[in-house]
Amino acid sequence: MGIKTIISGIGHYLPPKVVTNFDLEKVMNTSDEWIRQRSGIVERHYVEPGVGSSDLAYEASLRAIDDAKIDKSEIDFIIAATLSPDHYFPGIGVIVQEKLGLAGLGALDVRNQCSGFIYALSIADQYIKNKTYSKILLVAAEVQSTNLDYSDDGRDLAVLFGDGGGAVILEPNEKDDGRGILSTHLFSDGRFVSDLWMEKPSPKDKPTFKVEFFEQQRFFPHMEGKSVFKTASEKMPEAVKVALEHNSLTIDQVDCLIPHQANERISQMVARGLGIPVEKVVRNIDRIGNTTAASIPIALDETVKAGKLKEGDILVLTAFGSGYTWASAVIRW
Repeated sequence: MGIKTIISGIGHYLPPKVVTNFDLEKVMNTSDEWIRQRSGIVERHYVEPGVGSSDLAYEASLRAIDDAKIDKSEIDFIIAATLSPDHYFPGIGVIVQEKLGLAGLGALDVRNQCSGFIYALSIADQYIKNKTYSKILLVAAEVQSTNLDYSDDGRDLAVLFGDGGGAVILEPNEKDDGRGILSTHLFSDGRFVSDLWMEKPSPKDKPTFKVEFFEQQRFFPHMEGKSVFKTASEKMPEAVKVALEHNSLTIDQVDCLIPHQANERISQMVARGLGIPVEKVVRNIDRIGNTTAASIPIALDETVKAGKLKEGDILVLTAFGSGYTWASAVIRW
């Protein structure tokens, strides 16, 4: 039957500071009604100054380790997914490794933005199946709030994002019960890089950091909203259909679908495109906003802790983001 990878522990962490739509009304020309109608978001969490994505990742990791009922010393590899590392380089994997006190442990960083968790999950799954590692910490964390354009020029994008981290412990399933990751499916289309990107800083420029780039606001994220919305609404259902077909499953057999929390309207369109009851689709964007790579593990942890997944359930994950990249995964819980 072959080795299958199971999620043996899961945890998430949100910074304490809650920022509502009414708070954003005070700093830019927007409204609670406008934000709700276009995104479904009511509030999101922001870090305090001095807190980085590695700090959120560390807190989420501690919770996942505790949930797995293991000692942190049992972890033999770390994979970290983020588009917002503490520094230009290195990534946060080694910083999480140091914070956990796991000296010498290998740490891999994944840069696939909103699809980062599923991309990282696919890598971890291969390591487990090949018996390279037996207990992997996969953590995704983002701090977006510190580099958003809160002027009227950037308000459409700035209202969407929040900060947070989510983590899982991955291990081989020792039982022959069919539980675990059934498959992962990864896709990309680099023709649309500039539709959703942070253009600067870029080593193509000499010097890399120029005053005019700040003045031109090219260090802020940029999104072609209509294109991203349309493509995400198409590609996430497509990725799910590929995954279901690969596993000879039908949409009726799916017990829970967790899409990347990009936009409430996108999640509803994904449900409609798949013909799955919206009650089976996990949506928490109203309280948390778009936390990029961290959105799926945060939503998964909330779902598990609420008792909404039972052993043997078919769980499907799907994401779409910058690159463009998109992905899906099927897990028998």
